[in-house]
Amino acid sequence: MADSQPVAPAEVEKKPKRLKLVVSDLHLGKGRILPGGGINSLEEFYYGEKLVEFIQYYSSGAFREHEVELIINGDFLNFLQVDYHGHFLTVLTEPVCLEILKTILDGHKNVFRALSEFAARPGNSVTYVVGNHDQAMLWPACREYFNQFVGTNIRYKNIVYFFDGVHIEHGHMHESANRMDPRRFFLKKDLAEPILNLPFGSHFFVEHVLKIKHKYPFIDKIRPFSKMIRWAVFNETWVTISTMVKTFLYFARIGWKSDTRRQWTFKNLVSIALESAIFPDLTDSARKVLNDERVHTVIFGHSHVYQYRQWSQEKEYFNTGTWTEITSLDIVSLGKLTKLTYVLIEYPEDGARPRGRLKEWRGFHRIEEDVAVS
Repeated sequence: MADSQPVAPAEVEKKPKRLKLVVSDLHLGKGRILPGGGINSLEEFYYGEKLVEFIQYYSSGAFREHEVELIINGDFLNFLQVDYHGHFLTVLTEPVCLEILKTILDGHKNVFRALSEFAARPGNSVTYVVGNHDQAMLWPACREYFNQFVGTNIRYKNIVYFFDGVHIEHGHMHESANRMDPRRFFLKKDLAEPILNLPFGSHFFVEHVLKIKHKYPFIDKIRPFSKMIRWAVFNETWVTISTMVKTFLYFARIGWKSDTRRQWTFKNLVSIALESAIFPDLTDSARKVLNDERVHTVIFGHSHVYQYRQWSQEKEYFNTGTWTEITSLDIVSLGKLTKLTYVLIEYPEDGARPRGRLKEWRGFHRIEEDVAVS
């Protein structure tokens, strides 16, 4: 009788490691350089090459065999700060938004080429959570065109993306000025064609703040805003008084003006004024979400201030900050700051719950690069 050989146990196929990357508030506009060769002073995103490196890094090398999901958590595309044939609009129809989208894609070809290559790799995926500056991505035509351009079926989330105890949303729904009506994303009544139901904050930005930004592009890039006001009162007294008067008159004018394209009431405006949070701290909102026993991690963007809070080992809050420049007036961080922050979510091999870490992308070493001056 022949000697029987022991049968080796069948090898268990090892599942690929999973990780998720969360970024927000990149504010891609029509590009730094305009078609005629001039500088676009309203472009806020200067780090296209670093973003390309970031996307390529997490789909190559040590991450080549990983399943990587890129989660874009709102305000990736800056529809509110891109003109339509020379005009900045608050009446945003689907065709108008589609043309603006094409302008943005054309202004950052290298970024979307890298995104397309990332999405083409087996196991990789892209999820897009809509914010207040890219509300136009609610339009089906914009989603379809973006999918075709990138070459993948992106998973879109209108407000919240929830998975495995992780709650991700942009954050604008937690403040009065930028809160969208989830029951009425579009306005149709008494209009020739549907338009986006923009919140008050979007109208205020386009109709009032943009006029100031043409002369002072940095006006909404200073933190804390309250310290900027105090500084401006003493150093730019006339400009500050003039701006405050114009702001008051804007509120007075729109408070009593009836318009089917604007769906807020005088009561809403009072609520916005009382909240008086131009750049809100979303910590309290995150804590309320974490009261849900199903949630152990909350990730917001919107405030442009990166943040981490832990209330217990199982309750964590992250804010991904922004990839645009911020000027700090706090003594501990005085000056112009740029931190390309993001959240990395990893799934432990032992099957435990996913864990997030707040990280900063430094990019690869460069001997020289252009200085972005606005």
